[in-house]
Amino acid sequence: MSVTVYTKDDCGFCYQTKKLLTTMNVLFNEAKIGTDVTREELLEVAPGAKTVPQIVINHKVIGGYDDLLEYIESTGWNGSGY
Repeated sequence: MSVTVYTKDDCGFCYQTKKLLTTMNVLFNEAKIGTDVTREELLEVAPGAKTVPQIVINHKVIGGYDDLLEYIESTGWNGSGY
């Protein structure tokens, strides 16, 4: 399973996302905009992204923190599999 979280410094929702995934024992890659990737590189992965974080699970763009919560609730995803 591949999980990438695109973040930036001083972002509360980025912090909450990383905390949630860590609590769920999900291993994830963090890609900081401006350090690890450019804004343009983020937009190649998630063309409609207007905010961070942007969460990508198995090459599927989930969206931001609220989208991640909805994804977990609607799919029952517990950080493993698919």
